Amino acid sequence: MNIFSKFLIKEGEKPASPAVRERAGNFSGGLGIALNTLLAGCKIAVGALTGMISVLADGMNNLTDCGSNVVSIIGFKMSGKPADKEHPFGHQRAESISALVIALIVLVVAVELAVQSVEKIITPAASEFSVWLAVVLGISVAVKLFMFFLNRALARTVESEALRATAADSISDAVATAAVLLALLISHWTGFDLDGYMGVAVAIFIAFTGGSILKETVSRLLGKAPDHSVIEEIEQRVLAFDGVHGLHDLTVHSYGQNKLYATVHVEVDSHMPIMEAHDLADEIEKNFAAETDIALTVHIDPLVLDDPKVNRYRQEAERIVLSVDPRFRLHDFRVVGGTAHSNLVFDVAVPFDCKMSETEILSRIRDGVSLLDGNLDAVVTVERQNLE
Repeated sequence: MNIFSKFLIKEGEKPASPAVRERAGNFSGGLGIALNTLLAGCKIAVGALTGMISVLADGMNNLTDCGSNVVSIIGFKMSGKPADKEHPFGHQRAESISALVIALIVLVVAVELAVQSVEKIITPAASEFSVWLAVVLGISVAVKLFMFFLNRALARTVESEALRATAADSISDAVATAAVLLALLISHWTGFDLDGYMGVAVAIFIAFTGGSILKETVSRLLGKAPDHSVIEEIEQRVLAFDGVHGLHDLTVHSYGQNKLYATVHVEVDSHMPIMEAHDLADEIEKNFAAETDIALTVHIDPLVLDDPKVNRYRQEAERIVLSVDPRFRLHDFRVVGGTAHSNLVFDVAVPFDCKMSETEILSRIRDGVSLLDGNLDAVVTVERQNLE
C-alpha cells in the first residue's frame, strides 16, 4: 500500500478491483495528458526557435505520449466492463491491448527520431544555445521522473500492466531528455555539434524500451505461464483439504489481471464414496471462489492405496521415471490386466525444456518396466508441462 491508496481505494474495495484500477488509470492518464501537452508545447516551440532537432523530436515524443495516455484511459475503461454474451470471460485483456498500442507508439517515435537524427548528421544545420532551452529540458527531466515514480507506484498498488508500461515509457523519456540536455551542454562548451548523434542514441534507447514493453505484452496475450507464486498458492490451498492425497495437471489461464481460471486433478482414496468425493470438489471450488480471484474447476482422480501389489508397482514406476530425469512427475497410475500379463498405465509430466524426444522417453521407461518383470508392459502418456 502507498499514499495513493487513501484516495483511490474506497472502504471495502480490493486494491486490484476493476473500479480501483479504472480510477487509477483515469488519474494517471488525465495527469499525463496535461503534463505531456505542456512539455510538448514548450519543447517544440524552443526547438523550432533554436534549430535543435533532438529537442524538437523530444517534444514530438511528448506529444505522442498524450496519445498513449488516451489509449491507456480507453483500455482501463474497456477492461472494467463486465462479462457479456460475446465476451463471457470479461474484457480485462483490453488493458494488455492498450499496453501493446503504447509499445507500438513508442517504437514509431524511435524510428522517426532516428531518421531525423541521421538527416541532421548527414546535413548539419546550425543550432543555437539558449539558457531557456536548458531550463526547459531540466524541468522536463524532473517532470518525467515524477511521472515515472507516480505510475510505478500506481502500477504496484493496482497491479496494472498498462501502468507499468506507462512508467517504463516515462523513465525512457527522462533518460532521453537528459541525454539531449547533456549533448546541448557539451556542444556549447566544446563547439562540436552532438545534436544528431545524441538523437540517434536516444532513438535506440527509446526503441529498446518499446521493444521490452511489446515483448512482455505479446507474451501475456499469447498465454504466458503464470507466476510460480500463483501455482504454489493453488497447490498449498488444495493440499490443505482433508482427503486430498495429491494433485496434478494443474492448468491456469489468465484473462487479465485478477481474472484467472484454473483446472486441477485432485487425487483421493478410491474407496471414498462418490457423493463424498463430489462434495470435496465442491468445497474446494467454493473456497477458491470466496477467498481468491481464481475460478477453479476440480476433477477427482481415485487412487488405489490399499493394494500392496499396486503400491509396489507404483513405487517401482516412480523410481524408473525419476531415473530418466529427476524432474519428471508420475501420476494417474493404475494396473490393468490379469495374472499372466499386466500393463502399468500412467502419465508422465515432462518439463518443456527437456531435450529428450517423446519416443526416447517412452523407450527408456518401457525398458525399465520390462526389467521388473517380463510379463509387464508400460502404457505411458507424456505431457509437456511447466514443472518449476
